[in-house]
Amino acid sequence: MVVSRRGASVRTPRVSSESQQSPASARIIVGDCVAEMAKLPAAGVDIVFADPPYNLQLQGDLKRPDDSRVDAVVDDWDKFASFGAYDDFTRAWLLACRRVMKPSATLWVIGSYHNIFRVGAILQDLGFWILNDIVWRKSNPMPNFRGRRFTNAHETLIWAARDPAKKNYTFNYEALKAGNDDVQMRSDWFIPLCTGEERLKGRDGKKLHPTQKPEALLARVILAASRPDDLVLDPFCGTGTTGAAARRLGRRFIGIERELQYAAAAERRIAATTPLPQPTLAGFTTAREAPRVPFALLIERGLLAPGTKLVDAKKRHRALVRADGALTLGEAVGSIHRIGALAQGLEACNGWTFWHVETPQGLTVIDALRAKVRAQIER
Repeated sequence: MVVSRRGASVRTPRVSSESQQSPASARIIVGDCVAEMAKLPAAGVDIVFADPPYNLQLQGDLKRPDDSRVDAVVDDWDKFASFGAYDDFTRAWLLACRRVMKPSATLWVIGSYHNIFRVGAILQDLGFWILNDIVWRKSNPMPNFRGRRFTNAHETLIWAARDPAKKNYTFNYEALKAGNDDVQMRSDWFIPLCTGEERLKGRDGKKLHPTQKPEALLARVILAASRPDDLVLDPFCGTGTTGAAARRLGRRFIGIERELQYAAAAERRIAATTPLPQPTLAGFTTAREAPRVPFALLIERGLLAPGTKLVDAKKRHRALVRADGALTLGEAVGSIHRIGALAQGLEACNGWTFWHVETPQGLTVIDALRAKVRAQIER
């Protein structure tokens, strides 16, 4: 399967300041997610993030060694009569998601060992194509109080494409890599649990929702697999973490939540979220999408003159710039790439990053000159 590895294209329509500020860009629907998704238009959603019930199968209260009660998930929405009932529920909401997703859309679903393997199998049965599983490593996990098992220090996210035949799903590979010190983003993410001021509290001072996810986790998901103004759907909206992250990052949002108190909290939270300034959300222009600039154009624009000597970073090799845009190295004549490879005894070379020009300020890589030309072209 071929992936379109790019950041948000500069040719992609951008969010206007008006749409960024409009509360209409985010909707919370109260009701059953399967029934409510059936009312949405088909093939309109760009990305789904789902945090479904985990079906934890807790038997009685969970207590600490001092006999104090742990505030665990004991709500009715996490209880199912059997594994078969849970599977039927999973199949129903995944089919509903599939209908509203664009053919190029992707879906993220998070879970624990209690449910994620069952969800993954059903995803594959329904025709989704699993792209990655992501391990969310928690820097501050809840300990295993009974000392009978390993501490559950992670959860798993599955990232899947709606259609295995589609090649144009969004993956902002270059942007993620640039933000990760030019190293590919890995599939293990080290992010703390939602605590402190981010954790929503009820009037009693206790956490409002037992499984509120950290906004940093949702921000990474949204930045990885969507573009500004894309439509994000969360069928298990909870207290609106996905919606808050989507609004802050200039995406549109639909959340579905059947518990009225959670839906109300989500609406307040999203309405209070301020979108980031437009320049911070601007498209990441990748090398593939940038306008092609022939080396000869640098000569035509007066950035390099025929007869200029180009050198490598350590000044071990020198090549002469010709009037026609080729380079001369000894008896050899060729492109910046061919001559760069010849100088090093290699099969190939990126001449834009290999060759430099000497200036009063020091060596300047010729790729910086290409960037100037591109800036002029894009104005």
